[in-house]
Amino acid sequence: MSEGPPKAGKSTRAVHSGEREHRDSSAVTTPIHLTSTFWFPDSREVIDYNEGRLKREEYGRYGNPTWKAVERKLSDLEGGEESVLFASGMCAATTTFLALLPQGSHLIVTDDCYRRTRQFIRQYLSRMGVETTVIEPADPAKLEAAIRDDTALFFTESPTNPFLRVIDVPEVVEIAHHRGVKVVIDSTFATPVNHRPLEEGADLVLHSATKYLGGHNDLLAGTISGPSEIVKPIRDAVGVLGGVIDSHAAWLLLRGLKTLSLRMQRHNENGLEVARWLEAHPKVARVWYPGLASHPDHETATRRMQGFAGVVTFEIETDFDGAVRFIDATRLFYQAPSFGGVETLIELPVTMSYWDVPREERLAMGITDSLVRLACGIEDAGDLIAELERALAAV
Repeated sequence: MSEGPPKAGKSTRAVHSGEREHRDSSAVTTPIHLTSTFWFPDSREVIDYNEGRLKREEYGRYGNPTWKAVERKLSDLEGGEESVLFASGMCAATTTFLALLPQGSHLIVTDDCYRRTRQFIRQYLSRMGVETTVIEPADPAKLEAAIRDDTALFFTESPTNPFLRVIDVPEVVEIAHHRGVKVVIDSTFATPVNHRPLEEGADLVLHSATKYLGGHNDLLAGTISGPSEIVKPIRDAVGVLGGVIDSHAAWLLLRGLKTLSLRMQRHNENGLEVARWLEAHPKVARVWYPGLASHPDHETATRRMQGFAGVVTFEIETDFDGAVRFIDATRLFYQAPSFGGVETLIELPVTMSYWDVPREERLAMGITDSLVRLACGIEDAGDLIAELERALAAV
């Protein structure tokens, strides 16, 4: 694991970790290495590299000094031995599945997770003979009942999307490890500022770095962190499958990570203040936010998390047309998918992500016509609330 300054805080580690190793200049900021290949001065160095005596780069699909700096920083922030970067969060998830799931094995996932992850499992893992059991989040008894002799992985988000269910990681780790099952936590909604699943026994932690880690809605990236022995087959797989990040996107991610702790403090504050305001509004039927006592996993979240981030999901007391009037009345917010950037984004999941899903199917998932996902940015909370109040008047 790459280490930051001894006993340093989260912001200090976010700024300094991973960037003092292997310097080839005196630049304070890590350079963007725009190259697809790396040259060797002689054959002896090629042989030393191939036999593991020399640590350096060979070809752009296997490594680049810019994104290696990001990997070292992520390892320090997560408390993992090693990290791997990918071209996107989906690439991180799919490559991990392909690397760690044997043909004909069994996977357990939770039902409130990213739709495209479920789509990959259904359309592609099934071709490998991988069987999947879907369970309700935050229910350890159902996890225990779902484990079979051939179960290889338990994969879940924490918090989940869009209802922000929170997993008691030590509890599920104890259940899974007792049966030899690895636990993979997608911690995109939390970040290592609010939750560090590896410290609680998870085998791997995954992120769509497109979101909070990058923080500026200007890159696509994914990450996986954990022990070297588990990460190695995933790193080998990305070299074969080719889902690598380019050096400029890696540099943007490196820059974004330096302010992660500062940004998350504001996201946490805004999310909680907005959620409390929404819950008290007469036109809001229900709010899902782990920082509220009304959330089903509030007790777990307050024990396990340091903050609850900026995504607030809520349902308006209206029909589809009313929900459209509400969201179209917003001007400060951007109507767009994704979350975790400095700008506040808003969406109706029914139109943004589930428009092609039959109504009965999406209603079974809880995706109603008036469900809203608000991803609070780092603007002033008072301005976000004023915008919500103005838009709700249109309902």
